[in-house]
Amino acid sequence: MSTDDVRIEKDSMGSMEIPSDRLYGAQTERARRNFPISRLRFDRKFIRALGTVKRASAEVNESLGLLDHELAVAIRDAAEEMRQGKLDDHFVLDIFQTGSGTSTNMNANEVLSNRAIQLLGGEVGSKSPVHPNDHVNMGQSSNDVIPTTLHVAALTAIEEDLLPALEHLKEALNSKAAEFDAIPKAGRTHLQDATPVRLGQEFAGYASQIEHGIRRLVSTRDSLSELAIGGTAVGTGINTHARFAVLMAERISDLSGVHFREADNHFEAQSARDAAVEASGMLKVVACSLMKIANDLRWLASGPRTGLGEIRLPELQPGSSIMPGKVNPVMSEMLTMVAAQVIGNDAAITIGGERGNFELNVMIPVIAHNLLESIEILASGARVFADSCVAGITADEVRCRRNAESTAALATVLAPRIGYDKAAEVAKRSLKEDRTLREVVLDMELMAAEDLDELLDFDAMTRPGVG
Repeated sequence: MSTDDVRIEKDSMGSMEIPSDRLYGAQTERARRNFPISRLRFDRKFIRALGTVKRASAEVNESLGLLDHELAVAIRDAAEEMRQGKLDDHFVLDIFQTGSGTSTNMNANEVLSNRAIQLLGGEVGSKSPVHPNDHVNMGQSSNDVIPTTLHVAALTAIEEDLLPALEHLKEALNSKAAEFDAIPKAGRTHLQDATPVRLGQEFAGYASQIEHGIRRLVSTRDSLSELAIGGTAVGTGINTHARFAVLMAERISDLSGVHFREADNHFEAQSARDAAVEASGMLKVVACSLMKIANDLRWLASGPRTGLGEIRLPELQPGSSIMPGKVNPVMSEMLTMVAAQVIGNDAAITIGGERGNFELNVMIPVIAHNLLESIEILASGARVFADSCVAGITADEVRCRRNAESTAALATVLAPRIGYDKAAEVAKRSLKEDRTLREVVLDMELMAAEDLDELLDFDAMTRPGVG
């Protein structure tokens, strides 16, 4: 690289060559060289949230009389560009870096300093008139900025993306529950025939799982809405204004459209990442629900001739490079992989949450990356699954009814009339002779046909509380 392609910037450890087309400075370049670990970078939502924190800090510091108006406006405008994604190319650091996220906070401080300098007509890299630490980072520490950014990014993503996607999936499942409500089929426990249910009841159960997941995620609002900002280095608020924390929470709420508040206790807010672990736990529950639903649907659609085949999934793409005409349950497979990734992410977040040492957790970047990835893929997976799978499901009513009539577990409704032992004998003969329960009961002359019809009323036996 020629001298025309680089500029020299300094930090407390000395000089660094910086590519001339980059807005970051010496500390970022030093970290870039120190951590060539992976292809993983902080995603758009995290960078947007960090830009929100930096814009809010410039505006709050100006309102408190601590930051010159001209500098505050330049930092604000640069931070707004960061929020909008116009500066993303200048955020280059690996997720696997200093555990506090200091490198990424300084990446933002340096980029915003240099962009503000550009807006004011100054020389990039000069740190004048806008200094990355003195002005952009005024009243802040990486130790409160990065936890704050994590909460802002995570709660905003849950509110904007995940909750609407889960509501969409719930409605799709409820729609199918209504459509299939009158279709009886064999229930199954232990993957064995059980007493009948209605196909609509199964789908209503799936919708209820999603509804419960939504409630669980909503419950995380309280803890994720707490912001560490204002605690600075260790939670004491050293070098910041007494009103800074509360004003920051108000301004971040205005900018994000999501309610945030000052942390109840700044020492907890900086030393522990319990809120992230809690949120991840709720995401894991949702993932388990989606895993169950996706697996059930591919079991119900299995075959189509040699499996259960009670429902038909939309045919989306060829399923084999060697077997012509084969179609696979690809959306269910997608969703189970999403669920597996979220469960794995939760394990990493749990380990990260344990690594709070005294006044600081030092695994925040990996916690942030995994938490935001889980939110993103759950939201995308749920929405795609609703539109490309659930919405197009149809029922094979003939097969469902046949299976309902064939299950030997129908003997359960006979037991109160003829006794458990005799009912068991009927069930065993039904299986051994490959005959319906009705045929066996009539052949054994255990009950009149009209009485048997009354007992084997699928609608009555599948209504909770009846019998």
